[in-house]
Amino acid sequence: MANDVAGSGRRNVLKNLLVLGAAAPFAGTLAASPAAGRRQSARWKPGAQAALPSLQLAGQRVIYSYSGLTVPAALLQAITAGQAAGVIFFGGNISSPAQIASAIEQLVAAQRASPVAAPLLLMTDQEGGEVRRLPGAPVMSEKQIGASANPALAASQAGTGAAQNLAGVGMNVNLAPVLDVYYKAGNFIDQFQRSYSSQAPVVTECGQAFITAQQQAGVAATAKHFPGLGSATRSQDTDAGPVTLDVSLSGLRGKDEVPYPAAIAAGVKLVMASWAVYPALDATHPAGLSTAWVQGELRGRLGFGGVTITDAIEAGALTAFGSYGQRAVLAAQAGMDLLLCSAQDPGQGQSVTSALASALESGQLGSAAFTAAVNRVSALRTSG
Repeated sequence: MANDVAGSGRRNVLKNLLVLGAAAPFAGTLAASPAAGRRQSARWKPGAQAALPSLQLAGQRVIYSYSGLTVPAALLQAITAGQAAGVIFFGGNISSPAQIASAIEQLVAAQRASPVAAPLLLMTDQEGGEVRRLPGAPVMSEKQIGASANPALAASQAGTGAAQNLAGVGMNVNLAPVLDVYYKAGNFIDQFQRSYSSQAPVVTECGQAFITAQQQAGVAATAKHFPGLGSATRSQDTDAGPVTLDVSLSGLRGKDEVPYPAAIAAGVKLVMASWAVYPALDATHPAGLSTAWVQGELRGRLGFGGVTITDAIEAGALTAFGSYGQRAVLAAQAGMDLLLCSAQDPGQGQSVTSALASALESGQLGSAAFTAAVNRVSALRTSG
């Protein structure tokens, strides 16, 4: 998310940082485990989602979260009902690798009982350095990697390490790497060393190496925060409130967006959009609610064909855009495939699912575009 280090929700990394040693050995694919993936994928047929009732179809676009170490019954029920695409985990969900692996087994078991056969997307933020939900790799921060003697090699090793760490407990998506190119030392994205460099070529090289290595090891990568938070000042935090980044379009394309073509060429599976407003293309909507940014710039100009995922739907930057459900509908209209409900309350995911289903039934969200989004998500879920 925009600020994964301070505050509440997705911002609790420092408080929840764990030092527990290495995680379990590498476990493999985009399924929670290889065997589970084969069982579930074998039952999945292309186009099967088209026949789903609206609530189940809507659920294929929603990522849930929960608080504490115990998976709540409400989340298991939503998964068993076929109304969830996946789960995001935070430091507060994890006491040890064995504990989170056991929790994931519960989630996978619920998915096996679901009418939707595609495996769950099981994700966390494992950027490296201060932003890690699991102990262990990658230990180096992105800034340390970018400043190392061989940044591409260090980034590749970090990508492999992150994949082995996450897959070892059953996760299959990493919300990393950060591709923001920081403008000033100590600014929003640099203060916790989350950016590889202030130089776009270094970020490009490192991002591509991390993505390639991590995905070769079986864990999907997420490039974030498109089109870039590198110009945000230290106090400009979209989790806390609205942020406008008044950079020219030529400036954005000449610096902030530079790492994305290489990431797309490397086959990055997901792109997370920023909640900042960029008046260069859209003066009224945050990027993740903007058709101009999602459909025009990311998909149109840059040619990204993978899965788009929102930042935290509860972010303070979206206060003016209504309830969680209303925000989710606006994001879906803009072209965001997955809605990230990270308030650590399954009720949030349920309300977003209901809102998407209602918008689909009423025609507020077109069925063709909705099905296309679900198809992209389903392809990701079965790609292991």
